[in-house]
Amino acid sequence: MRVSTVVFVCLLVAVARAAGAAERAPAAYPTKPVRMVVPFAPGGGTDIVGRIVAQKLSDAWPYSVVVDNRPGAGSTIGTEIVSRSTPDGYTLETVSMSHSINVSLYRNLKYHPVKDFSTVILIATAPNVLVVNPSVPARSLKELIALAKAQPGKLNFSSSGNGGVSHLSAELLRIVAGINVVHVPYKGAGPAMTALLGGEVQFMMATAPVALTQMKANRVRPLAISSSKRSSLAPNLPTIAESGFPGFQTDTWYGILAPARTPAAIVMRVNADVGRILESPETRRLLEQQGAHPAGGSPQAFREFLVSEIEKWRKAIEAAGVKPI
Repeated sequence: MRVSTVVFVCLLVAVARAAGAAERAPAAYPTKPVRMVVPFAPGGGTDIVGRIVAQKLSDAWPYSVVVDNRPGAGSTIGTEIVSRSTPDGYTLETVSMSHSINVSLYRNLKYHPVKDFSTVILIATAPNVLVVNPSVPARSLKELIALAKAQPGKLNFSSSGNGGVSHLSAELLRIVAGINVVHVPYKGAGPAMTALLGGEVQFMMATAPVALTQMKANRVRPLAISSSKRSSLAPNLPTIAESGFPGFQTDTWYGILAPARTPAAIVMRVNADVGRILESPETRRLLEQQGAHPAGGSPQAFREFLVSEIEKWRKAIEAAGVKPI
C-alpha cells in the first residue's frame, strides 16, 4: 500500500471515530443544569407530572433540572422551541397526549411529532374526569346530559385549549351524548380549572392530576371517569362507558422527549434514570396521588406508542368533525 493511501485510510478512520464520539454521551452528564420545557401553563397535569420528575432528577444528578413553562397554541409553541434546540441533552420536554393530537389539528405545524424528536420514556398514564361546578344540579352523567338537552347551548365547558386532551375528550362526549354545549378554551388546564371553580363554565373534562386536588377539597363534583375501568383512587366513581356509552375511553399520558439527534447514550442515560425514579415507592406515591399510573419502558417502545396514538387521534378528530386550525 502506498504511503498516500495509508494516510488517506488513517484519515477516514479518524473521521469515523470522531463521528462515533459525537454520538456518545460525554463521560459526565450532566455537567450543567438541564432545562425541562413544559409546553403548558403551571398547574396543569403535564406541569404537575413534569415537576415531579424534574425534582427527582435534580435529587439524583449533580445539577438541577429546571422547569421552563412555555404555554400557548395547544402546546405547539413550547414544543417548537424544543424541536429547534441544540440536541445535546440539556433541553428535554415533558409532553402529554396533545403531542399526538396536534399533527392532525394544526395545518401548518412547524415540526413533525416523531421525526423532529428523540423519544426518551413514557412517564405515566392517567384518566380524565368529568367534573362540574357544585352549583350545577346534576349529580350523575345522565343528569348532566338531561340538563344539557333541556337547555341547549346554555352549558359551557372549559378546556386547556383548542384541540387539547380536555377539549377533544369533551367533544367526543358531546357527540356520543348528542348534546349542544359551548366550548370555552383557556391557555392551560390550570386556568381552565380556575374558570370552572369561579363559575365561568359549568363543567370540564379534566385530567386526573388537575381534578383530584379539587375533588378532595370538594370544590368540584366528579360525575364520571374516562378510563375503561374504575380507578382505585376513586373506586365509587363510575366510568363514562358504564354510564351509558360503551367503549368510551380517553385516557391521557405523559412522556419525555428530546430534540432529534440527541446522542443515543444521553437518551439512554435519561431513560435509565427516569426508569429508576418511576420504580421508587416515593415517586409512585406522588404520581398516584395525582391520579397518574407510572409507566416506563424503552425509548423505542415510547416511539411506537406515540405513532399509534397519532393514528388513534387522527381518526377520532375526523369522527368528531373537528376542523384543522
